[in-house]
Amino acid sequence: MKNGRKATMKQMLASYRRSPSSLMLRILVILAAATTAFVLLTIIGYIVMRGIPHINAGLFAWEYTTENVSMMPAVINTITMTALALALAVPIGIFSAIYLVEYARRGNRLVSLVRITAETLSGIPSIVYGLFGFLLFAISLGWGLTFLGGALTLAVMILPLVMRTTEEALIAVPDMYREGSFGLGAGKLRTVFQIVLPAAIPGILAGVILSIGRIVGETAALIFSAGTIAGVPSSLMDSGRTLSVHMYALLSEGLYMDEAYATAVVLLLLVVVINTLSAVVARAFSRR
Repeated sequence: MKNGRKATMKQMLASYRRSPSSLMLRILVILAAATTAFVLLTIIGYIVMRGIPHINAGLFAWEYTTENVSMMPAVINTITMTALALALAVPIGIFSAIYLVEYARRGNRLVSLVRITAETLSGIPSIVYGLFGFLLFAISLGWGLTFLGGALTLAVMILPLVMRTTEEALIAVPDMYREGSFGLGAGKLRTVFQIVLPAAIPGILAGVILSIGRIVGETAALIFSAGTIAGVPSSLMDSGRTLSVHMYALLSEGLYMDEAYATAVVLLLLVVVINTLSAVVARAFSRR
């Protein structure tokens, strides 16, 4: 083992001597990775140190008051908003991607237009989606600031992400899978849903995980569409705020800075838990 490592090191040193630029690129890559890890750990450490000392039982009371500044209604709203937005966006995004990859003719101009539009929409700031939701759902439809309006706004926001990641996952499935299914006499629909789609599930779930992270951390789009009322809405047509909006409201008021940092810790933990569960589900499907 030691001789093998020494031989490998000698080969690397010889290659770097022949091409010093490779050594420079390696150093730059290592520095970039180290800088990214340092910044991430610094932010997490700062939030944890400022927030953990201020976590108490009052923050998890079922009802919000100005005395306990409970985040529990916001936690419930976050989970509900995430589930509702995913339920609206994921089926549409997956079926749209299936049509673009499996049914639309290759080289179709409409497909190219849809892809460019989806990529453009993915880069639009969330505040623009918030104004869109406010003008459409709150003003034009006369709903006002509602939980349903916020969920629809988030669904529109994550739809391009779900569609593009699903499309790339379907494209990555080898054509031999489709050819083998057709050769055994299976039809188009059966091939797509029993052969191609299960093989692409890990990639599809990766897009869903990214969508969850964007939903949980979204603030601007929800302020203009769902409102900032601290409480669990009794119906979808009532206003309510998620955990990120709750934290923003506490920081903007300037009276509950300690509670805002405690909320940030819980939000960070919630994102980690959701992403971990999603990764476990993705691994389970990939093993199958």
